[in-house]
Amino acid sequence: MNMFEHRVPPPVVALLLAAGMGWAAGWTSSWPWMAGLQLALVGGMVGLGLLFDMSGLLAFVRRRTTVNPLRPERATALVTDGIYRFTRNPMYVGMCCVLLAWALYLWSPQALLGPAVFVAWITRFQIVPEERVLEQVFGDEFRAYCARVRRWI
Repeated sequence: MNMFEHRVPPPVVALLLAAGMGWAAGWTSSWPWMAGLQLALVGGMVGLGLLFDMSGLLAFVRRRTTVNPLRPERATALVTDGIYRFTRNPMYVGMCCVLLAWALYLWSPQALLGPAVFVAWITRFQIVPEERVLEQVFGDEFRAYCARVRRWI
């Protein structure tokens, strides 16, 4: 186990990256696109991100299982319905969409590194360790779920 596994809450990772993206955008030139298109893209990505986040959260609440990403061993149910039929990690997909919206709002090519770093960090330090725990807790049921549903999208 690595010292970063299950130690930093994913929303904190996203907020730190968002701050870094804002800083990076301050010293770069912006993309020369139309403002209307920019706002439509930002609004669409925020909406999509919130849809993924809330759908994932509500599915966990309905099944009365933990939503704490730092304690996956407390899971009492394997949620595989609803949004979880399309992605095993809808809340992380949602956070990534919001970071992408922020990058589009900043209108800076360097800001696009934020969502990429988020995916890499969350995969390595959150998702992979979560999957190890869920495989121990749910066994064959979890392995079958992983075989039919993608990790991201």
